[in-house]
Amino acid sequence: MDIADILLIAFGLAMDAFAVSVCKGLALHRRDLKKAGIIAAWFSVFQMAMPLLGYLAGTQFRELASRMDHWIAFVLLSLIGGLMIRESFHPKEENADSEVSFRIMLPLAVATSIDALVTGITFAFLSVNIWAAVGAIGAVTFLLCAAGVEMGRVLGRRLEKRARLLGGIVLILIGLKILIEHLAGLA
Repeated sequence: MDIADILLIAFGLAMDAFAVSVCKGLALHRRDLKKAGIIAAWFSVFQMAMPLLGYLAGTQFRELASRMDHWIAFVLLSLIGGLMIRESFHPKEENADSEVSFRIMLPLAVATSIDALVTGITFAFLSVNIWAAVGAIGAVTFLLCAAGVEMGRVLGRRLEKRARLLGGIVLILIGLKILIEHLAGLA
């Protein structure tokens, strides 16, 4: 898996956190760089930790599944992407709230990074430099979430739906690419 694939996965994984960041930005009436940084930090730390945990768990049973790794990657990424696409058409109603307390941010950070945990398991079956992947995921998530807070403040809810849709499509396409490369003998 090359850096372009990792960056596309990072972008796809960050879309849930970006969408929540947009919602957080909706509640802001003025630019607040401190809150934007706190929100971005919460999401990026969890988006980095979860694939690392998934990778560590996945390496424990990699030998068992090595003949099916491409199918596992395809199915997992497609499921995550499909759920994100579904959520883009049926979003949960969330109140716009700019609070960044531990009690508020911890469940949001965990909920938006579950897909990253599953992706980390997928990474264990592929040829991935986990440290580069985790770093890219964290950096992309931080930048998108910080921008998402400001975009939410400026643009409103329209952006949230499109972000989830685009993130889901990207993850499905990456899963499909992995499957096609393996079946074509390129991997």
